[in-house]
Amino acid sequence: MEKTTILVIEDEEKLLKTMADFLRMNDYQVYTADDGLKGIQQFKLHSKEISCVLLDVMLPFMDGNEVLKQIRISSNVPVIMLTAKEEVEDQLKSLSYGADNYIMKPYSLAVVKMHIEALLKRFRQEQEFLSVGDIRIEVKSQKVFVKDVFVETTPKEFELMQFFMKNEGTVLTRDHILDSIWGYHYVGDTRTIDTIVKQLRKKLGDVSYIRTVYGVGYCFEGKGNEKKA
Repeated sequence: MEKTTILVIEDEEKLLKTMADFLRMNDYQVYTADDGLKGIQQFKLHSKEISCVLLDVMLPFMDGNEVLKQIRISSNVPVIMLTAKEEVEDQLKSLSYGADNYIMKPYSLAVVKMHIEALLKRFRQEQEFLSVGDIRIEVKSQKVFVKDVFVETTPKEFELMQFFMKNEGTVLTRDHILDSIWGYHYVGDTRTIDTIVKQLRKKLGDVSYIRTVYGVGYCFEGKGNEKKA
């Protein structure tokens, strides 16, 4: 069985090692970083593997909230903030940037493990289906339905459809789409995306919801954008 991967971003060396060792003992795969910039680098390098991020707020070079904002540009991966700050305003700030949970220091490792398990369970349940307007996808079976009618898609068409739906309302550049779906080492060009978008629009008909942002990329928007180019 494939191990669940956790990224731990924490600048206290002893705490980082203790957390990483504990998670590995509990059968998690773990990547670590001891400052914000390294955290972003690790996330970009392993984003397709990472199932959850444990993120300290007070970090060198780039604080946890900035790291969180960078992660949320491309991913809705569960993020748990770890911090010694007690002020409600600080907690609200992290939550407003897209944190899923907030654990105060000092904490027990067992409590962190319980938070991870509960969050991953909820996240996986939520990810079984995605729905926007008249479009619904079943993630596990990789099926797309338009007005409850099955629409056959290729694996890459489905992957792009899922990425659009997860980022509804966000303007996505072609380069960002390439990096997120094909990976940073892909040697093709952005015309690949344009071709797949054209295919998707044809298959989805009047509910494609995929709007071209000229000179930039695409934006997937729900009901109200039918038949827009």
